Amino acid sequence: MPATILWSQAVLRLTPARWTALAKGLPDELLRRSPLPGEWSALECLKHLLDTEQFVFPVRVRCFLEGRDFSAFNPDAAGRKPDRIPAALEMAQTFTALRQESLLLLAGVKEKDLVRTARHEELGTVTLGQMLHEWAGHDLMHTVQAERAMMQPFIQGSGPWLPYFSDHVASK
Repeated sequence: MPATILWSQAVLRLTPARWTALAKGLPDELLRRSPLPGEWSALECLKHLLDTEQFVFPVRVRCFLEGRDFSAFNPDAAGRKPDRIPAALEMAQTFTALRQESLLLLAGVKEKDLVRTARHEELGTVTLGQMLHEWAGHDLMHTVQAERAMMQPFIQGSGPWLPYFSDHVASK
């Protein structure tokens, strides 16, 4: 099996466990804390991953396999806007269940499918292989973004060690 499929599946399989560990192990206040006004908290990152797991990535895999094009996804316009962000563990469990369904779908993707193309309304012609890279990168990016948001109070409280974190301080 090609690295594209193996590596993507490995990342996609690991992400729910990382989020479950964060949800079970960290205080809710830390998970809900935004690094700066307008930036996402860890829970907002998880909500976004949940939205894309439900409305974007598996839908796109099916589009590729069925020979259909798909539209762009704008999280601000198309993402769910709940009155409240659910509890971290509740979201992590929902994400895990949805991801299990996605992994079953991906188990049917073969090497020959990686070159299948579809038209993305903003990006033009894309391949399933490219989208699998994007999906895994998207998981990692938003998990890192969440961890960076949670780092901020520790960085700010580190006193003389603050310069060691210069690459990780939320910028205004």
